[in-house]
Amino acid sequence: MSTQSGTGPDTLVERFGLKAIVESCLVIEERMAGAKDVDLGMMAGAGIMPGPLSRADEQGLDSVLAGLERARSEWGEGFEPPMLLRRLVAQGRLGRKSGQGFFPYPQPDEGQERETVLLERRGDIAIAWLNRPPANPLSPQLIRELNEVWGEVEEEVRALVIASSNMFAFSAGADLKEFARMDPEKEAPDLIELGHGLMRSMERSPTVTIAAVNSLALGGGCEIVMGCDFRVAAEAATFGQPEINLGVIPGFGGTQRLPRLVGEAKALEMNLVGEPISAREAERLGLVNAVVPDHELFDTALAWARKLAWQAPLAVEQIKNVSHQADLDAGLEAEAQGFGKVLSSEDAKEGFSAFLEKRKAEFTGR
Repeated sequence: MSTQSGTGPDTLVERFGLKAIVESCLVIEERMAGAKDVDLGMMAGAGIMPGPLSRADEQGLDSVLAGLERARSEWGEGFEPPMLLRRLVAQGRLGRKSGQGFFPYPQPDEGQERETVLLERRGDIAIAWLNRPPANPLSPQLIRELNEVWGEVEEEVRALVIASSNMFAFSAGADLKEFARMDPEKEAPDLIELGHGLMRSMERSPTVTIAAVNSLALGGGCEIVMGCDFRVAAEAATFGQPEINLGVIPGFGGTQRLPRLVGEAKALEMNLVGEPISAREAERLGLVNAVVPDHELFDTALAWARKLAWQAPLAVEQIKNVSHQADLDAGLEAEAQGFGKVLSSEDAKEGFSAFLEKRKAEFTGR
């Protein structure tokens, strides 16, 4: 992006575009709105397509920064590059070309571009991108493709992040047209069983799962989130179980996992009333582990994944499997057995040695 002298149409458009970036960043820095709301507001309210932040990501944030620095020297301090933009560029978050700017962008592995899920590997971490914009509806195909992705990565990576490829929704719930066409006596039970099997496998696996929830997580989308080990939410995220409003009930674990996370009374309210809750309310209730600014969501989820991928896989698996026992005595017995299993492992010996030698342990899962 290069500044131009004069007052012609190109110069006016450039000045407006650069000023829009400055003001958008200031709105975010002052906590008046998040990145998603800024772009949606500009698209819906001002008819600017795409929004200024998405446009900047497409251009490259390093190019936008250079343009603002030139504009400041020519047009004045009103074009001072915001600290947020400088920080993103310094972190290498340059927009679409780097995989993340104000928003994240999938960079799927070759041959891993399914219709509803994209798979991207980054060393010991994998990202499953829900990719049927704008709503990423929970369809039979999505459940099948998530199962395929999970089957590919479970034995290969230590952590899996589930995220959305677009700003509009994590997953806004079931694909009602698809479910309405299903045979309720044969197809529906098979699909429910497949979804339950996927989430139970995730809960029992030494591979840690993290949901990065950027926007709407409703119905089946919220149930996918609850099936993950950890849930990180953007400030713009919303959670809910609205199935009651359609005359049905949650079918992918919402009646079972929600009470375990938020308590029986609140879960019953959410399932019977069907009204959504904000990210901050979800955090207060225990439905999510952390809430962060929209533009920090994906980096935060990756940071969790990197930290958790370092943990000893056998210990991770045992902690996940022995937790949440309904009976205390049964839980203590399961804990004792799990402790015995990992105590004799090579990972335990490595962990003890690393601690005594003041070095970082290298766990192998043996």
